[in-house]
Amino acid sequence: MGSIYNTADNEAIIARINSLSPDSKSLWGKMTVDQMCQHCNAAMQVAFGQKELKINFLLRLLGRMIKNKAFNSDFGKNSPTAKELKCEGSYDFETSRKEFAENFSQFAKGTQTIKVLYHPFWGKMTYEDWDKLMWRHTDHHLRQFGV
Repeated sequence: MGSIYNTADNEAIIARINSLSPDSKSLWGKMTVDQMCQHCNAAMQVAFGQKELKINFLLRLLGRMIKNKAFNSDFGKNSPTAKELKCEGSYDFETSRKEFAENFSQFAKGTQTIKVLYHPFWGKMTYEDWDKLMWRHTDHHLRQFGV
């Protein structure tokens, strides 16, 4: 697994993002490529402190119980997501992809880009936790679209 903070690794992910096209088809799941870009942007906005998630008590407990396993293995196909991260409808692909790449590139600036050290679902987060979460989440969705 690479690191979101490592410049070369970060650039490799951005190259994969830039290889997406409006015609990219999902290998699993229901999202279109523009929805996936918006979804990944929303997830990064949580790390940047720009988006809040409201998670009920039972799901908060579940998140803490599965955090170690989830952060140390690939995400499963068709995994559930928070309602605030669901992106339905259609979006301008070029704008969404550009924002996805720009947001991801922020991580190469270092840990100071992370503004949230307590995640509503996963609980207490370290910079290493964010590294694992953002890398695995982004890689999961890029693999979902064959890049």
